[in-house]
Amino acid sequence: MSIKTNLTVDQGANFIYNIYLIDVNGDPFNITGYTGNSQIRRTYTSNSYVTMNVAVTGITGLISLAMNAYTTSQLSHNRYVYDVELTANNVVSRIVEGIVTVNPGVTR
Repeated sequence: MSIKTNLTVDQGANFIYNIYLIDVNGDPFNITGYTGNSQIRRTYTSNSYVTMNVAVTGITGLISLAMNAYTTSQLSHNRYVYDVELTANNVVSRIVEGIVTVNPGVTR
């Protein structure tokens, strides 16, 4: 079961969000060998999407989500849905999902 976390993205600005996975003892969860995937869509059934870059840092349990300023500038002021999946040994796990709210930018 995934964790629900809502995100706010500033249109036209770099976006970075870090997730730290911990085990039941409070220690970093070792995600060495995992790969990540994340998409933002207007609705769950939308065909078009924007990809968030996912960086996985093995023994620290760190997952970093990122989009550059150009990518966020392509998102219109709106609400979207997203999720983050980790894959290892052909097993896919959704770890976080929620709403992305895009704040409009003024400076171009």
